[in-house]
Amino acid sequence: MSTVTSYLSLLRAEWTKFRTVRGWVIAMAVAALVTVLLGLLSASGSHASCSKGAIEVPCPAPPLGPGGEAVSDKFYFVHQPLEGDGSITVRVTSMTGQIRLPDIEPGVRRVTAGVVPWAKAGVMVKDGLRQGSTYAALMVTGEHGVRMQHDYTHDTAGRPGGVSKESPRWLRLTRSGDTLTGYESADGERWTEVGTTHLAGLPATVRIGLFAASPCDLLVTRGDFGGSVGQCRFAEATAVFDQVSPQGEATGGSWSHDDVGVSTEPDGTPHHPGGFAESGGTFTVTGVGDIAPFVDGETVENTLTGVLAGLIVVIVVAVMFVTAEYRRGLIRTTLLAAPRRGRALVAKAVVIGAVAFVTGLAAAAVAVPLGTRILRANGNHLLPVSLLTEVRVVVGFAALLAVAAVFALALGALFRRGAAAVTTAVALLLLPYLLATASVLPLGVAQWLLRLTPAAGFAIQQSIPEYPHMTGHYAPQAGYYPLAPWAGLAVSGGYAALVLALAVFRLRRRDV
Repeated sequence: MSTVTSYLSLLRAEWTKFRTVRGWVIAMAVAALVTVLLGLLSASGSHASCSKGAIEVPCPAPPLGPGGEAVSDKFYFVHQPLEGDGSITVRVTSMTGQIRLPDIEPGVRRVTAGVVPWAKAGVMVKDGLRQGSTYAALMVTGEHGVRMQHDYTHDTAGRPGGVSKESPRWLRLTRSGDTLTGYESADGERWTEVGTTHLAGLPATVRIGLFAASPCDLLVTRGDFGGSVGQCRFAEATAVFDQVSPQGEATGGSWSHDDVGVSTEPDGTPHHPGGFAESGGTFTVTGVGDIAPFVDGETVENTLTGVLAGLIVVIVVAVMFVTAEYRRGLIRTTLLAAPRRGRALVAKAVVIGAVAFVTGLAAAAVAVPLGTRILRANGNHLLPVSLLTEVRVVVGFAALLAVAAVFALALGALFRRGAAAVTTAVALLLLPYLLATASVLPLGVAQWLLRLTPAAGFAIQQSIPEYPHMTGHYAPQAGYYPLAPWAGLAVSGGYAALVLALAVFRLRRRDV
């Protein structure tokens, strides 16, 4: 009999063992069912609404960017039309701002001078004033130097440093067809290219001009029970521009100014408006808000909140798949039929991994589409992701269950005692995840747990990436993991492979 045929026979034998034990099959079905039901129950309990005076109304949906992602697009824009090719050159001589402080006395507003790290002001070319429309911008920032950004998710760094009257920054943004190029200079004579981008489909007539914006001031504090809590405090930025020189057809006339994306109070007045003033060729622009991805919303992985319950069931079944043979003395029969002991154990791992994968795939394929439909029906805005990302979340969830099953089975073979193996699997796989996401540990400790333990594989569920060029509380309790999705799963897979190798080594070296 060939090696391949022999191994296929081993797999068939292990599969027969699994499917003939009705309790194991039922337990795997229960794992899928509990994952689906808990996910749908969580989605059903999630409702979103916004206050407008004394009335609760549906929250407005965030605008969508050119790539289909949810975006924040709120800033003050002083602009002119540009037909065809052209450019705008400015000198930024000042960037100041104010940040809201907690109230000490009710109704008494407190602010302090300062700008947040990602406050931004500069020059922009944008496809009109619609929120979410394509754009390219060259800017100075609060603490990240000069940057060129476009279409919300793209960022290129220029020279570091701030801006002041003693050390102004010159900015120039040019358009040639669909190509936008940003330059910076310290003296207006010697220019350095910051970046170039191509905005496919940019119309012939666009808006070109000056802008200012400021995201909130993120204050991260220790929670009551440990962990970290992020609080967003209102902030605004004011920039002073002079030597403003737009070049191109249709430019050179009067300036228009718009508070793009400003929200309104119930009486129709703007809520936290920006502002604009011009005097003797000097422009002062004040803006609030941000031009960046929008990440504050429900995500597709929120439909898989039943993962922990499902994983516990899978772990128990995987451990029993091997320890039951030790308890009943059937392992000797297995090894007589497969004298190469390591291959027999690997065959068990392949079978239980495949069963767990199918279980997870079936659960996620039901929970994700139904859960997202329920979330939307309850007024929640689900952050859009690509089809490829959604498929990765579904398949990745199934892969996580498969890795957990192999890890648990290997522990069962290593310890040969069901209770010890289940306890160890839960302690190494689920406990670090619970501690990291429950806001009971400092942020750094929580992140290291999700880097170094088998719980790293939970990163496979993250659908919204961490954007380094925007303000955000990127903590595990908010659904952000320190490793990339597949990298996290690879760490968990590495642990499963290591423990399986140790179990094979012990099986070969010691009596059963």
